[in-house]
Order: sequence, then C-alpha cells, then structure tokens
Amino acid sequence: MKSVTTKWKSRDFLISILVLQFLVYITVFLDVPVARQIVGFVYFTFVPGLVIIRLLRMDEINELEAILLSVGFSIAFLMLTGFLIDVFYKIFNIPQPLSLMPLITIMNTVVLVGAVLVYLRKERIRVIGAKVLHFPPVAFLIMLLPVLAIIGAMWVNIYGNSLVLLAAIIVVASLFIIGIASQKAIPSKVYPVAVFAIALFLLYQSSFISRYVVPFGSDIPVEYYVSNLTLKSASWSSAPSFPADPGYGRLYSMLSVTILPTVYSVLLHLDLTGVFKILYPLVFSFIPLGLYQLWQSNFGKKRAFIAAFFLTAEATFHTEMLGLARQIIGELFFVLLLVVIFDKKLKTSNRAICYILFSIALVTAHYALAEIFLFFISFALIYAVVTRRSSRKVTISIVVFFFVIMFLWYIYTSGSATFNSFLSFGQNVSSQLGDFFNPASRGQTVLEGLGLGVAPSVWNVVSRDFAYITEALIVLGFVSMVVRRTDIKFEREYLVFTLAAVVFLIMIVAVPGLANTLNMTRFYHVLLFLLAPLCVLGAEFLCKPILKRRKEIAASILLIAVLVPYFLFQTGLIYEITRSQSYSLPLSGHRMGSVFLYEQFGYSSDRDVYGAFWLSEKVNTENSKVYADAPSALDVLSSYGMVYRPDIEILSNITALSENAIVYLSEVNTVNGVVVGSDSWNTTSLSHILDSTDSVYSNGACQIYKNVNAP
Repeated sequence: MKSVTTKWKSRDFLISILVLQFLVYITVFLDVPVARQIVGFVYFTFVPGLVIIRLLRMDEINELEAILLSVGFSIAFLMLTGFLIDVFYKIFNIPQPLSLMPLITIMNTVVLVGAVLVYLRKERIRVIGAKVLHFPPVAFLIMLLPVLAIIGAMWVNIYGNSLVLLAAIIVVASLFIIGIASQKAIPSKVYPVAVFAIALFLLYQSSFISRYVVPFGSDIPVEYYVSNLTLKSASWSSAPSFPADPGYGRLYSMLSVTILPTVYSVLLHLDLTGVFKILYPLVFSFIPLGLYQLWQSNFGKKRAFIAAFFLTAEATFHTEMLGLARQIIGELFFVLLLVVIFDKKLKTSNRAICYILFSIALVTAHYALAEIFLFFISFALIYAVVTRRSSRKVTISIVVFFFVIMFLWYIYTSGSATFNSFLSFGQNVSSQLGDFFNPASRGQTVLEGLGLGVAPSVWNVVSRDFAYITEALIVLGFVSMVVRRTDIKFEREYLVFTLAAVVFLIMIVAVPGLANTLNMTRFYHVLLFLLAPLCVLGAEFLCKPILKRRKEIAASILLIAVLVPYFLFQTGLIYEITRSQSYSLPLSGHRMGSVFLYEQFGYSSDRDVYGAFWLSEKVNTENSKVYADAPSALDVLSSYGMVYRPDIEILSNITALSENAIVYLSEVNTVNGVVVGSDSWNTTSLSHILDSTDSVYSNGACQIYKNVNAP
C-alpha cells in the first residue's frame, strides 16, 4: 500500500470544509434519510473541533489526542454555541432560537470563519486519520464488533435467542487474551481501535435490545422529559420552575441533556430516542479511548489496554451508564481535563485554553462530576501547599476558576436547584454521622461490596470473588506506587491524583450516606479512571517476588485468569449459560418474564409507549392527576408521556380518584393482571376504582380511563 499524504495546504483544508458543508446542506434541506444522520453526525461531532485544533496550532499532539480533542471541542461547541444562540435570540425577542435555520446557519458560519482564518495563515496542515490506512487488516475486523452487537440484539428481539451475543462476547474475551499474549497478532498500534470497538460493542448490545430508552434504574426518563421540553419549545430557559421536584431543575440546568440533544435532534432529524440510544453510546465509547491515551503515557500501551478492558468490563459501564445521558457527556469532559492536565507536550497557552473550555463544558454537563473534579484539583493543590512543592499543572488559579464557574452556573440557573441540592446532600450526610458504626448506613451496594450482603446463588458468590480479587490487585498496585516497587516513574501530580481517588473511595465506604448521593456503583466507575491501571501494577507487584525474570509473563497470565472470568460474569454470560438468575437484559431478557422486565428495568412495550404518546397529545396532564403503577409513573409516563412526576399518583387497591383523574394501565397491568408498587396487586382489585371511570383509549393492551366526574 502506498503511503498517504499526511500534510495538506491550507487551501485544501478550506476546500474540504466547504465540501463537507455543502454535503450537510444538501442532506439536511433535502432531508435524505440515513445520509443526513451519518453526514451530520460526523460533521458536527468532529469538524468544529478540528477547526479549533488548527486555530490553536496544536501540532504538538499525537493523532489519537487530535481525534479525542476534536470530539471534545466539537461537543463543547454544540452545547455552548447553542446556549449563546438561545441567549442572543431572546435578547432580541426572536422566537425558537434552537430551530433548524438558526442552528445550521450560525454554527456553519462560525466553522467556516474559523476555516478561513486557518487558510489565511498559509500553513501546511496535518491530515488527522491518515494513519488509519496503515492499520493491519485485523483492525478493520475488530471494528465489526459494534455491528455484531446490533445484529445480536436484533436477533434476540426477533427470535428470542441470544446465541449471537454469547458468541460475540466470547470473541471479545478471546481478543483480549490475544491482545495481551501476541504482539504479532494484535500489534500495540491496534490497541486504540480494540478499546473503542469493545466499548461500543458492550454499549450497543445493551442499547439496541429495546426500541425505546431503557432506564436501567437511572435518570434517563427525566432527562428525556427535560430534553423534550427544550426540543418542543426550540428554546431553553435558565430559570424554569419545578417547585414540586427540584430534581427536574437540576437536570434542566444541564446543557448536556437539554441543548445538546436538541441540537443533534434538529440538525440530524433524529428523534430523542435515537439520540440517546445511538449517538450518546457512540460518544461514550471515546471515554475508554481517552483514558487509554492518559494511561499509555504513564503506564505504557499494554498496561493501558488491560486497564481499559477492565474499565469497560465492569457492569456499570455498559448498563447503568446508558440511563445517565448527562453523565456520559460529563465524563467525556472529565477525562479530557485529565488528559490535558497530564499531557507533557501541550504548550502552556493551549493547555490553558483547553482547560477553560472543558471546565465550562463539564460544569454545564454534570454537577456531581464537577464536584468530584473540584475535589481532585483541590486535593492536589492542598497537597502542594502542605508539602511546599509547587505544581505547574494544578495551580490556585485553575482551582479558583473552576470553583467560580461552577457555583455561578449552579446558583444562577434553574432557581439555584443544583446549588440547593449540594446543601441538602451535605445536610443528609451530616445527619447520618451519628450512625457511623452502623454498617447499614452505607447502603446496600457498599454492604455487598464489603461482602456483608447475601448472594442469591453460588455463581454470584464466585462473581463477587473475582471482583474482590480485582480490588485486592488495585490495593497492591497502589502500595507498589507508594513504595516505588515498580519500574514506572510517575509524575508527582499523577501520584497525588491517584492518592485523591483512594482517599475518595475510603470516604465513600467510611462516611454514612455519602455513597447514596450519587450511587456507589457510579462513584466506583468514575474512580476507576485513576484506579484501573493499579490492577495491572498489583498483578506485577504480586508476581515479581515469585518470578523475577518472567514477571511480565506471569502478570499477564494472572490478569487473564482474573479479568476474563470477571468480564464473563459482569456481562452476564456465565449466568445465561448456567441458566441462573440474571440481570443481563441483552443476554437473558428473552427468558425474563414481562413483569420482571417491567419492574426491574422499566422496560416498555410498544403499546405502552403508544398509549403514553396518546396521553401526551390528547390530555392536558397539567390540569389532571394521572394515576399509574410505580414503573409506569417512573419511566414511560415521565419520558414518552411527558407527564411531570409530581402530577402522578401511584395506583394501588386503596386509591381514591380525584375529580380530574386519568388512570393509565400498562400492558403488564392489563395482560399480565399485575399492578406493581411497594406491593403487587391483581388488577382485578382495581375494579371498584375503574367502575367510576370511562375508557378513553385502548390499543389492546395499554388502556387509559377518565373519571366520569371530571369536567
């Protein structure tokens, strides 16, 4: 294969931007199916960032960093430019600032102006992505994994059989083993491709298992609600009113689930379900890639690859996180901030600009992650002051800047709902300090992590044992860092950040109520950003005294023996093969009952969603009290029904309908005859309630009733 040109003239760069913009305009205004979505996503997710990189003359970064920064810059550009368009349109009383014409014309104009400025410099420009053509064929085969995930999920949906996904998971495990064992089969330059493909495979096999958003016990229904509010009004407000539930205010103040999904939905003509199920997981796949970049510069490529596999194998990554759209975007900026802080080649001016832009993006994307990042940089600053060792990477100015931006945004948006939540969380934790010696105050997840919970089966016990081994290796790895029993020379700041992660983890376990502020699983997932490589170091530390000359081989064998079973348990493959109780929706959902899916996952059937759509279009729910059982109230009615949760009353056999009552019965209620709440009842026990209502909607499963006394 002939080598490709890796340098362009500035004129070629400008022409390429003009061609891409022409394609965008054609596909958008002719509304070409599929082409509009693909061209639009690639253009708006990469090109604005590439222009910013060229404007900053960031020639010091490598190709992987350039890809990561282009995604980060582009998504920050979409969020913040959308916000500024909204602000300026409202100053001049122009309606619908987030509609198609303002968004596409202003954003493309800004990108074009940036490209013209690059052209005027008359500099030769590196072509990002040119090295892709030099990848060995195995890299392109690996990139088929996400396609296999989609096929496997569709196979489950159509045939009720998960054999394709089971086989694919075994392929992923084999790929990991080969990647560690043979540099010839999978060279180190293919590691980034493998990390991205494995991550996207795991995410898509869970995302595509349903036609609709699946909450996985998380916040996606309310995120969908605030996104839809923004999309329908084509505008965003900094001061909405959600007095009955401040949680809505916190989410509405996050541009990651208001302006960003609206921008994507409008420009790509893609409904919010597609945005959250297809685009957000795709963006999320760049997070392990960003961490690989961070880790390889400190630990080496092989260790970084193993750590990235460990991170993606952990169940939270490919289940719970799919129900947390704002955290997906927040984690992107969190990781990019770590990359920027620890990049040794970045110019000081470029580092400062990246830090400012990504800090603003993180603050406006996710409040809890902003708090955690503030803890990390504050810890590093305090450490520098106490030890009297100044740091160029974490200074008082960057800590103060982040603090000011964070609290200005949280105080002056959504009626200070986010700031007030910080205070309430703090009061909640302090009120539980009296239960310091009560293990139950840490929450069920912490108890299970400490081995104090009861395992449902012997397979769960084995799964926990492998999880405990990974945790033990992390502890050993940290010890090896502290006592310097490793051949890696760490930067002092990186060591301090790792120490901060360990301190944070200890606090979560030790301080009553702290784990419940974000959920222990999410905390652990985020802390793995710094702790995951320690698992590799721990294996090396353990093997070194035994096999000094073959430490690396022994450590690789140990890590394969631990992480492969860990991966197979975390994905649910072992539970599916042994036909044990499983919580893997893609692998075992086909053998779970409708009631279990409905109650545990908020899984919505087609007819439930159709009924929720009808309710949102035909009934003014603001003037009505909606009655439904708990899963419907928390999930399908909050998202697709666009019903404000405080306006929903949980249905039970002792419910007394109000005068303006609307009763929503799901497919589980009518077909399976079960009403799910704090307890479960037979639907027949509601007959005395329904006798006073008239049926106003039915699709053969979902039914909606209206109180006959309602006006």
